[in-house]
Amino acid sequence: MLLTVDHLTRYAYDIPVRAVVQSHRLTPARFDGQRVLGWTVTVSGGEMGGAFRDGAGDWVQGWTVKGPVSAIEVRVQGQVETHDLAGVLRGHRELVPPLAYLRDTAATKADAPLRALAETATQDDPLSQAHALAFAVAGAIAYRPGSTHSHTTAAEALAQGEGVCQDHAQALIACARHLGVPARYVAGYLFSSQDGQPHEASHAWAELHVPGYGWIGFDPANRCCPDDRYIRLGSGLDAAEAAPIKGIARGMGAESMDVTVAIQSQAQ
Repeated sequence: MLLTVDHLTRYAYDIPVRAVVQSHRLTPARFDGQRVLGWTVTVSGGEMGGAFRDGAGDWVQGWTVKGPVSAIEVRVQGQVETHDLAGVLRGHRELVPPLAYLRDTAATKADAPLRALAETATQDDPLSQAHALAFAVAGAIAYRPGSTHSHTTAAEALAQGEGVCQDHAQALIACARHLGVPARYVAGYLFSSQDGQPHEASHAWAELHVPGYGWIGFDPANRCCPDDRYIRLGSGLDAAEAAPIKGIARGMGAESMDVTVAIQSQAQ
């Protein structure tokens, strides 16, 4: 599938700030399931800084905007050729060992209800267990946009029984780690329009490390494994670590943010 991305993030400050420094994970990952045909990231008034590929195989790019500035736009545009590998992250090069992803974070720490949920999905076969965990999380947390916020933890989402893709991913990660399965958070895009029209499509899912297969993606929010509708950007221990854009602003101004993402499919 050929997917075209147009992703615009607008930051506004009620009082102009002296400078903004950002770190981006906005470049699609390199693996057999996707190939970048063209990709640009621009920052209004920004100066491109240093860049590197981190131990997880993700491309990290720095940007600086000198002030005073009251608004910034980060625009991502590009085209990616994708292939359905049934969620398997084949051909992805990274240095971080899978066991590093057994470490809990505040957002993914499993409390008693999460541990109990995980234990309902135990299976003898590791792959079957991974699928069972994903379905258990999907059944326990209803998808409801606006029901949680960016700092909601996996435990909080399970307690209220509803959330968004971030909550599904972090709850699955918490359950998997409780059972000794390395798991991580993945940020990316999803094309899900049935009529080919542009739509908002920032998305998140989890990857679990399964013996004999390596990393496999699981998307509890859609009850499936990532296929050729998905574009993978980067990963981390939780949503905060895998965030496509991180940054700080120097100044007293309060920050607001608006995001629009449009994904279109083109015939090959």
